[in-house]
Amino acid sequence: MNDSLSPALLTSLVFGAALLANLLVKFWLASRQIRAVARHRGAVPTEFAQTITLASHQRAADYTVAKLRLGLLELAFGAAVLLGWTLMGGLDWLNALLLQAFGPGHPLLQPLALLVAFAVINGLIDLPFGLYQTFVVEQRFGFNKMSLGLWLGDLVKGTLVGAAIGIPLAALVLWLMGATGRWWWLWTWAVWMGFSLLMMVIYPMFIAPLFNKFQPLADEALKERVTGLMARCGFAAKGLFVMDGSRRSAHANAYFTGFGAAKRVVFFDTLLKQLSVPEVEAVLAHELGHFKRRHIAKRIAAMFGFSLAGLALLGWLTQQSWFYVGLGVTPNLPAQLGGDVPNHALALLLFMLVVPVFSFFLSPLSAMLSRRHEFEADAYAAQQASAQDLANALVKLYKDNASTLTPDPLYVRFYYSHPPASERIARMGARFEPVAAGA
Repeated sequence: MNDSLSPALLTSLVFGAALLANLLVKFWLASRQIRAVARHRGAVPTEFAQTITLASHQRAADYTVAKLRLGLLELAFGAAVLLGWTLMGGLDWLNALLLQAFGPGHPLLQPLALLVAFAVINGLIDLPFGLYQTFVVEQRFGFNKMSLGLWLGDLVKGTLVGAAIGIPLAALVLWLMGATGRWWWLWTWAVWMGFSLLMMVIYPMFIAPLFNKFQPLADEALKERVTGLMARCGFAAKGLFVMDGSRRSAHANAYFTGFGAAKRVVFFDTLLKQLSVPEVEAVLAHELGHFKRRHIAKRIAAMFGFSLAGLALLGWLTQQSWFYVGLGVTPNLPAQLGGDVPNHALALLLFMLVVPVFSFFLSPLSAMLSRRHEFEADAYAAQQASAQDLANALVKLYKDNASTLTPDPLYVRFYYSHPPASERIARMGARFEPVAAGA
C-alpha cells in the first residue's frame, strides 16, 4: 500500500501545482490585457486614426474588458469545479452512485452512464455562463440577435445531436478498451480518426443545416468574382452558400468547410452586408490561402499525431493505480460490486479533465504557428486579390466585431491565433485607408 501512496501523493501535488500555476498565469495575462486595453481607451491608435472613430474604439475596449472579466469569473469557478471532480472526490462519488444503481452485471452500461451523467452535469454547470455571455455581454454591445426561445431551441437540438452521435461513439470506444487488450488505444485512435474525417463530410451537409439556413449565393457579381478567384486558385467547391448568421449574432465571418467532394464556401449574411465585392473576394482569397498553403492538411496531421500520442499515454496511465488514486478516484471496482474491473470510463474522464491543465502551457507555441499561417494566408491573398481590399476588410471587421486594436503584446503571443490588425496590414504593405461612413 505504501508503494502506491508515494506516486499517488506526488500525482496529487503535481496536479495541484500545475492547476495553481495555470490559474496564476491566466489571471496575470488577463489582467495585463485589461490594463493595456483600458490604458489606450482614450485615444485611437495613430495608424487607425483616419479609419476608426473614438466611439468605435471605446466600444471595442469596453467589450474586450467585459469578456475578460466574465472569463476570469468562469476561470475561477471552473478551477473549483475541476478540484471538485478530482481531488475532492466528485467523480469517485458519481461513479459509486452509478455502480449502486446498475450493479456489476452491466459492464458497458454503467461506464456509459458515467460518461453521459458527467456530460449532463458539466453542461448544466456551464449554462449560466452561456446565458450571461449571450443575453448580457453580447446583448449589451448589440451583438446578440437571439431570443431566449431560439437559444433554448439550439440547446435542445445541440443536445440531441450530440447524444445521437456521442453516445454510440462512446459505447464503441468503451467496448474497444475492454475487448482489444493492451493495444486498445491504437484501435481507438483509428476509429477516432475515421470518425473525424467522416464528420468533415457529414457536418456541412446534414448537421449545420439543422441550426442555420444555407441559401445559394444570389449576388451574380460576387458569384462571378468568387468563381474566377477559385478557378485561379485551383479550388473546387460543391457550392457557394450564404448562412443566416444575423439570426443569432451581428458578428461576421466567411469560411470553407467539408472534405473532398463535400467542400463548400460559406459566407455569413452579415459579412456580405458589411463588405464590398472586392473586399469579400480578398477575404475569401485569405481563406483559400490556408487551403493552398496546406494549413488544413497540416492541422489535420497534427491532430492525428497529438491524438495518437495522447491515447498512447492514456493506455499506459490506465494501468497505473497512482493515476486514479492521485486524482481522487478509486482505481478499481470494490470486490462486492464485481471485483477487479478496469475503470475505462473513469480513465477517459480523468484524462480529459487533467490534460488541459498541462497542455495550456503549450498555448504560445500553438498560437505562434497559427499566426504564422495567418501571415502566409494574407500573403497569398495579396497575390490573388488586392492587399488593400483585404486591409480595408480587416479594418471593417475589427470595427464591426468590436475587436480591440490595442492588445497587450504578451497576451497576443500567448493567446492570439490571428495577429493584431496593425501587424497584418503592415506586413502586407497596405495603407490604413479611411472607411466609408456607415461601413
